[in-house]
Amino acid sequence: MQDSSYLNLPFFDSNHESLSKNLHEWAKTHLHDVDHTDVDSQCRQLVSQLGRDGWLKFCISGQGYGGQHEQIDNRSICLIREILAKHSGLADFAFAMQGLGSGAISIAGTRDQKERYLLKVSKGEAIAAFALSEPHAGSDVAALSCEAKLSGEHYILNGEKTWISNGGIADFYVVFARTGDAPGSRGISAFIVDANTHGFEIAERINVIAPHPLAKIKFTNCSVPVSNRIGESGEGFKIAMRTLDIFRTSVASAALGFAKRAFHEALERAQTRKMFNGLLADFQITQVKLAEMATRIESAELLTYKAAWLKDQGKNVTKEAAMAKMTSTENAQWVIDAAVQMFGGMGVVSGVTVENLYREIRALRIYEGATEVQMLIIAKSVLEHHRQIS
Repeated sequence: MQDSSYLNLPFFDSNHESLSKNLHEWAKTHLHDVDHTDVDSQCRQLVSQLGRDGWLKFCISGQGYGGQHEQIDNRSICLIREILAKHSGLADFAFAMQGLGSGAISIAGTRDQKERYLLKVSKGEAIAAFALSEPHAGSDVAALSCEAKLSGEHYILNGEKTWISNGGIADFYVVFARTGDAPGSRGISAFIVDANTHGFEIAERINVIAPHPLAKIKFTNCSVPVSNRIGESGEGFKIAMRTLDIFRTSVASAALGFAKRAFHEALERAQTRKMFNGLLADFQITQVKLAEMATRIESAELLTYKAAWLKDQGKNVTKEAAMAKMTSTENAQWVIDAAVQMFGGMGVVSGVTVENLYREIRALRIYEGATEVQMLIIAKSVLEHHRQIS
């Protein structure tokens, strides 16, 4: 199942090759029997394992705070998510949410905040969550209504957040709320809210087709110290977008991992399934499907690691990350659907690998910016570029 030939591309160096090899070996040992019947317990266990064995260090910045590097290496993040996704969607989720949930602290946290939270995140001793979306403010982040009013040395939070990954099991939440500094996106600030804070509650657990911890959370006169604000007042939107710029590309790599696993399963099926005195792979219609699957995977691979490489060069990758996420998630959906079709009736039997992948991939076309939002981002960028050069 491991094909690491793409690591010979100029996007990577020897450290990435070693990382890939070591994680593949680790995953084969630790991720062959992930239990999805109790996702809360399994996620806690996976976070603990990933932290214990040093993989969570890659999603934290600052070696003094438990990070592998001073700045997050996007190519490493993407490689890790791709490999974990090949083996277990839940393991990929556990890793990704540690990075996304603590990303704002890595980017703009104070020294005290980094010491209190990042060290524990990197060791798998604390579970992080990213609380941005609201019932009436999903893709339109600037429309959020959760409020944080300054009262002395505390902010008083009121409102709701929904679709919060790790909701219900997280030890702390990075929450984005309106502080009224200015209208629209300029009036949003970021806060760290510990799960045991008075006035914070899990309002509802949400079940989705690929099970993972997810919840609606609620704040009722929830008092948060000013020292828990991340960055300056009014900088929350900027911090959220910078966080998403890092991890949006890694969504593409997770989709890539799902697609590669589905392709592997399809190849195995095509070369072993007997049909009409031959094999499924003997039919030209099967070969056409395999050809398109391979091409869609490689196109997504190139866009994904180009975006990650550019980010590591310090470039703005808003357009490139959007292209990678859109292409990789849409292509992965196509590849996995084709794999299911090759399996026939077995492809929709609960617990079969391609059936699991079919459920795993669907949400990736929505979260961290739906495909349609990525299209708007890309179009805005190319139109602006055209105006500048015209």
